[in-house]
Amino acid sequence: MANLTLLFLTLTLCVASTVQRQLAVEDINGKQNLEEDLSIVHYQPEQVHLAFGERTASEIVVTWSTRELPPSAESIVEYGLTDLTQRAYGKAIRFVDGGTKQMSQYIHRVTLSQLKPNSSYVYHCGSEYGWSAKYQFRTIPSADSNWSPSLAIYGDMGNENAQSLARLQRETQLGMYDAIIHVGDFAYDMNTKDARVGDEFMRQIETVAAYLPYMVVPGNHEEKFNFSNYRARFSMPGGTENLFYSFDLGPVHFIGISTEVYYFLNYGLKTLVFQYEWLKRDLETANQPENRAKRPWIIIYGHRPMYCSNENDNDCTHSETLTRVGWPFVHMFGLEPLLYEYGVDVAIWAHEHSYERLWPIYDYKVRNGSLGSPYENPRAPVHIITGSAGCKEGREPFKGKIPEWSAFHSQDYGYTRLKAHNATHLYFEQVSDDQGGAIIDNFWLIKAQHGAYSEL
Repeated sequence: MANLTLLFLTLTLCVASTVQRQLAVEDINGKQNLEEDLSIVHYQPEQVHLAFGERTASEIVVTWSTRELPPSAESIVEYGLTDLTQRAYGKAIRFVDGGTKQMSQYIHRVTLSQLKPNSSYVYHCGSEYGWSAKYQFRTIPSADSNWSPSLAIYGDMGNENAQSLARLQRETQLGMYDAIIHVGDFAYDMNTKDARVGDEFMRQIETVAAYLPYMVVPGNHEEKFNFSNYRARFSMPGGTENLFYSFDLGPVHFIGISTEVYYFLNYGLKTLVFQYEWLKRDLETANQPENRAKRPWIIIYGHRPMYCSNENDNDCTHSETLTRVGWPFVHMFGLEPLLYEYGVDVAIWAHEHSYERLWPIYDYKVRNGSLGSPYENPRAPVHIITGSAGCKEGREPFKGKIPEWSAFHSQDYGYTRLKAHNATHLYFEQVSDDQGGAIIDNFWLIKAQHGAYSEL
């Protein structure tokens, strides 16, 4: 009996060893087959998105990714008013994520130039080794200021729990917007899981961003590896690796900035100083009489707010916000004095996973236009926080006692719509995803005169 038991155990071990070896071989073969399968689609474009070029009225930049560089090394967009009758060529750069696997991809950029105003174009992108789906976009009506742009604006939208995405996809494809502004914090995070989360997020927004310009600024969640995923994946104008830039739409001069240069000083001070000096020059140019007469509205946007009434330990709950007053003690490079001096009309922020509208404010003092019409000819910029598009971190609570400078606040998931009607009227409304797209807040900003608040 003992011999039989020993024989049985020996046979069992032999079978188990054979099965284990077979599984190991199958695993190796499976990985090899997977790699071979993946190589078939490495040239296929994905993560397609648009941005305004240096000439907002006549240029669109098309950006997409492939896992490998096609043998032809070509980056092509075929496009036209009714069919794919024209070709434009660009180039690709190899981006290597900073994670442990050092995952790489090729990011392609092609600029479409001399586009006709107020025209619908169809396009696809890729190479002879693989083309994207066919998309379309519409150019802005005019380089002049006498038209009324509509935008959707939000921040803090992730790959997971992207509450606003489906509604934004539908509204974009219905043609409701001329552009999107995403005010920082993407994917949560773009570098997570060796940048696979960033890849999936860019695929998610493709059904928005492939149809209209998707304008962006960085948030704190893009910080990893010195913002490398953010710098590489987007294509903003200005030549600053997407950190700060400006563009014009209708009667509005838009300015995008990085608030993160005030917080991640481990990457150096040069970018902060460079941005501050650039911003001052940009505002000076925008305030030249002929420019301010043509585009009277100035709207600035960046990720971290100067003011907020949320119940947390974030910087905006403190009175000495770095972006507002500048470096501690010496108060250098503070932005709020610039907004006041150059008559910035609206400042749009995110970071807090909520929505909040402030009364016109400067240095913690409410400066309403009048008691009955606070947003008519206000004497300071209007601040809006719109960081509730949805991410895995959930909602942000508010303080038990809301400050007197806060006019409205909500924890509902959602996003902000802006319509710049003309030189004197802006209209804002807040969409609630919790309430099926209902408008939970709206207001008109009305100004008969634009310029430095000290002179109004």
